Amino acid sequence: MAAKSLLGKLLALLALSALSVTFIAPLAWMILTSLKPLDETMSMPPKWLPSSVETIQWENYVKVIVDKDRWDPDEDPVPPFLRYGLNTLYLVVLGVVGTVISNALIAYGFARIRWPGRDVVFALTLATMMIPFPVIMVPVFAIFRELGWVGSFKPLWVPAWFGSAFNIFLLRQFFRTIPTELSDAARIDGCSELGIFWNVVVPLSKPALAVVALFHFMYVWNDFLGPLIYLTDQKMFTLSLGLQFYQSQHGGTEWNLLMAASTLIVLPLIVVFFFTQRSFIQGISLTGLKG
Repeated sequence: MAAKSLLGKLLALLALSALSVTFIAPLAWMILTSLKPLDETMSMPPKWLPSSVETIQWENYVKVIVDKDRWDPDEDPVPPFLRYGLNTLYLVVLGVVGTVISNALIAYGFARIRWPGRDVVFALTLATMMIPFPVIMVPVFAIFRELGWVGSFKPLWVPAWFGSAFNIFLLRQFFRTIPTELSDAARIDGCSELGIFWNVVVPLSKPALAVVALFHFMYVWNDFLGPLIYLTDQKMFTLSLGLQFYQSQHGGTEWNLLMAASTLIVLPLIVVFFFTQRSFIQGISLTGLKG
């Protein structure tokens, strides 16, 4: 029995290792390609590594960031790639703050406050998850056009302050695991519902709130369709949209520079997840444990 158990664990370890290599291979190829000269990126058969240490092109990252071909310091003191990063960071901050606040308040109303029609409204809220975005894309664009928001950042961060069905569901399930006795004790002490939410529920829900914040951060950072629809000025482009513009601007694709730019865009996501993975895993596991 012990030998069979050890063999099973060994096979599981080998299978997970093979899957890990499969998933990490595209990332490794992207990073290694970003360090190659242009002629080696299209060599046949493909080579994983640069031909020699001397051919490693660290300056590819400098070219991407500075990008002298498209940067006029007199017109804009910030290089285009850094401008795209600042624009994306601006949307991330506003979107994450709005998402956490709005979804937490709405989820608290569904989870801890009894009011007529609560379950029906919650079911309708979940039903909106089944509506694909292309179905509502044109009507939503028409609304923002009438508001005069097309060509600005508002369509990309204002909706985050009105909640989303998935995040509401996630937080509601977590809030329901918090003992109601804590809320009752605070209510007896004269605490209002808003006070209970802020002083009791929020401190106990940090893992779930971190998950919601991380999900929205990843969504905004990778969003391409939203900026493509609503942004018209190149100076307002985000990283995902700027990457596509950078690719088409050079006519033929310079794969080493494109991979360098992609690496710089992916790096913040890896760093953020590395530092928040404990809260992320804890929030997901606790949400699904008693939901």
